[in-house]
Amino acid sequence: MITSGLSVAVVGCGARSVIGLHVAEVRPGARVTAVVDTEPEGRRRGAEIFAGAQVFESVAQLVAAGGVDAAIVSTPDHAHADIAVELLRNGIAVYLEKPLATTLEDADRVLHAAAETGTKLYVGHNFRHSGVVRALRGVVERGEIGEVKAVWVRHFVGNGGDYYFKDWHAERAKTGTLLLQKASHDIDVVHHLAGGYTRQVVGMGGLVLFGGIQDRHERPGQTMPDWFSMDNWPPGSHTGLNPVVDVEDVSMMLMQLGNGVFASYQQCHFTPDYWRNYTVIGTEGRVENFGDTAGGVVRVWNRRHLWQAEGDAEYPIEGVSEGHEDADRLTMAEFLEHVVSGAPTLVSPVAAREAVAAGALAAESLRNNSVPHLVPELPTNVLHHFRSGAGNEAPATERAEQ
Repeated sequence: MITSGLSVAVVGCGARSVIGLHVAEVRPGARVTAVVDTEPEGRRRGAEIFAGAQVFESVAQLVAAGGVDAAIVSTPDHAHADIAVELLRNGIAVYLEKPLATTLEDADRVLHAAAETGTKLYVGHNFRHSGVVRALRGVVERGEIGEVKAVWVRHFVGNGGDYYFKDWHAERAKTGTLLLQKASHDIDVVHHLAGGYTRQVVGMGGLVLFGGIQDRHERPGQTMPDWFSMDNWPPGSHTGLNPVVDVEDVSMMLMQLGNGVFASYQQCHFTPDYWRNYTVIGTEGRVENFGDTAGGVVRVWNRRHLWQAEGDAEYPIEGVSEGHEDADRLTMAEFLEHVVSGAPTLVSPVAAREAVAAGALAAESLRNNSVPHLVPELPTNVLHHFRSGAGNEAPATERAEQ
């Protein structure tokens, strides 16, 4: 057990790497002591963000140098699995940015490595810590809508053109699908609110707008904040898209969970507004959020009505008014405490794997005539490892089924 200062490395110094700044904020004595990036510009950026940290070109160099207790992996998604496995097999605890991997096979490979080595693995599904999810979960746990039977999610990704179609996110080879890069949060929240994991999934969608924009070029040395602008409207006026654009900008999926709950998810990357709406329907009512940051509300209907906008109960959404910095801080604090003491976590690698399974198989379905797919189970020995102290591996209702 680590009893003094915690030495942390950041692997991948793109826009998301700044979550490493929370390390020293949330845990006294912990600090980022090393950064790793394969590109010169990434190494320059890492050295600038984390002053005084050692700079390495590869994970192999980091491992050879020694002295690191944990690593935050914030590389492009397709690199997650190989890097995580290398770190885990060298005894370095891993905070892996969501999604866990871009394929189900790679997700399972990472979990196998963690189970075989006993090295701690944590996946950054920070949205479970957000104010909106906490408010929705509270309604469910208090029984205000009875037993959950259906969950619907609508995701209006108004910033999608800037966030996902001007760099590597636009390429299937590097992202897999935006049903992972963007929707893995929401799939995980569906599982969290419904108390189960997806066992059958079907998808439908396409590249209906951004594929027609021909103004494309490389952006060497740039990250998303360099080109983001609210003036990029209407969506067809975007310029400078990634040279390869082959991920869908409209995606939909239907899920049946192992506990009988039915769920749906819809994602569009060219809406004028940017927020997500959850509707959870139970045997005695329903709950829905209006806004997904501070200033928004969660409303409950649990009496008989025709149309009523106000609901029968209303709860404010707490936290930040924009973005997810509060959830990032809570997630990082939870990871570091888990590394030091082995404390259980709100999200486990098994839950992260189940989000990848549902999203990856939904994408496979939508790209192959919407054929339904069954989600395979994890091997018993891997499940046993995470049940025995590596986090709360499944919602209570799902555990009861196993």
